[in-house]
Amino acid sequence: MTRDDLIAMLREQTPACGPARSALIAGADFVVWDGLVPANRHAGVFRRRMHHSLKRGHTIDGLADSVDILLRAGEEPLRTGSIDAVDRSSWFLIFLNSTATIVVACCGGRRPTTMESADTPE
Repeated sequence: MTRDDLIAMLREQTPACGPARSALIAGADFVVWDGLVPANRHAGVFRRRMHHSLKRGHTIDGLADSVDILLRAGEEPLRTGSIDAVDRSSWFLIFLNSTATIVVACCGGRRPTTMESADTPE
């Protein structure tokens, strides 16, 4: 897959797709892994990550939409990939069909600037 292929595949699947596409256009690094995992397994993992992130006060663009898309995809085998901005200020996780020809979902955004514990009292 080329950079231009991935740019073309990132449409409006989730709110994170536009910023991910912009990062690629700006020269972001990207990788798509070979392994296949059922979409609903990804959904369970990322639903837990979403709840954990919200407890910490962090939001991840497109995560809730991605979880919904992954749940609807059921047992469909998906590939995953990542996009890392040139300046490392943002990252994106992409979910693609088994042949890596369609982006099914995308989430990510700016990296948190602090790593506070969810258990820290306010």
